[in-house]
Parts: sequence; structure tokens; C-alpha cells
Amino acid sequence: MPNPKRRHSQQRSAKRRTHYKAVEVTLSKDTTTGEMHPRHRAHVSEGKLYYKGKLVSEKAPLKA
Repeated sequence: MPNPKRRHSQQRSAKRRTHYKAVEVTLSKDTTTGEMHPRHRAHVSEGKLYYKGKLVSEKAPLKA
């Protein structure tokens, strides 16, 4: 298996990692319930599971 001949510098690793950023979650307002939730995610409102403004399940799943 090939291995590097010399040690990589810390600066080289840091340059590679400059693109790793924490991104703020985009929130949307649900048209059915009027609640704010993360985009493209199912969310629980009053014990019911909603996705894209539609009721998916009457009984919300338990969080582990």
C-alpha cells in the first residue's frame, strides 16, 4: 500500500479543512399547521406527522 514519503504540514491540512463550515438550518412555515420547521424534513405537530404540508401519519413516531 502506498504511504506518503514525508509528513504533511499542519497548514496543508488546515487549507483542506477551510471549506467545512457549520450551516444554519433553513426554516419554512407549514401551510397546514402554520408552524416553523426545517425544510425537506417531516415534522410533528400536535401528535401528527406532516411532510410537505400533508398528513403522513396520525400517530407520531417515538424519538430514540
